[in-house]
Amino acid sequence: LKTMNRRDAVERITAGGGKVSSSISANTDYLVAGESPGSKLQRARQLGVAIIDENHLEELLRSEP
Repeated sequence: LKTMNRRDAVERITAGGGKVSSSISANTDYLVAGESPGSKLQRARQLGVAIIDENHLEELLRSEP
């Protein structure tokens, strides 16, 4: 991600009530894909997981109460 590192992203997501996982499963709501998403992008597509970018993540984080 361009505007935050992984640790900051995890902290912000969990502070907003979200959960962060290191793996993709059918229970995953979103994959935040940066410039080099790797094999997780393919797995997310196979499972039909929503793939969002950093801008969309920021929107979601701002919309949390």
